[in-house]
Amino acid sequence: MDTQINKQAIIVTGGPGMGKTSLIEKLGQMGYACIQESGRHIIQAELKSGGNRLPWADRQGFAWEMFYRALADYKRAQANNILTLFDRGLPDVIGYLMLCQLPIPDSTWSAAKTYRYHPQVFIAPPWQAIYVTDNERKQSFQEAEATYKVMANVYTQLGYSLIVIPKTTVDERAQFIIENITQN
Repeated sequence: MDTQINKQAIIVTGGPGMGKTSLIEKLGQMGYACIQESGRHIIQAELKSGGNRLPWADRQGFAWEMFYRALADYKRAQANNILTLFDRGLPDVIGYLMLCQLPIPDSTWSAAKTYRYHPQVFIAPPWQAIYVTDNERKQSFQEAEATYKVMANVYTQLGYSLIVIPKTTVDERAQFIIENITQN
């Protein structure tokens, strides 16, 4: 399959609880097209329906659900052909599988290499001052730090350049991303 690069698809990644969702919500309020992280939505839907595709019940099933949603989100954004900010992308599924020490199917690697986002990826660094757990986020801060490291490695391995988001207010973080998008 030919590589498809969507330079209008901008990824925001990092560990859980590092302010990505608040940042994406702020950018959406500012009028930018945004794709929310699928993981939280999957957890909420599974809890509501009594399903088990949960990171603490069926990690492989949870990963597949994230993969299918990430691929559908990518294709929808590509069809819309407008600047779109993503709270995580296909490579995050690979990172999740690595963290869980689960096998990574060749098809997942292939999809991450085929469906490419903008070559620069924004990454939110570990920030204990803002980290909280809730019903859907049960990881410790140490697990969140490990997630950050794995995501940084996966995106780098796939040839993306990482831009570290500064630890500052949500408004300033949004402005930082907007300024970096417009420079490229």
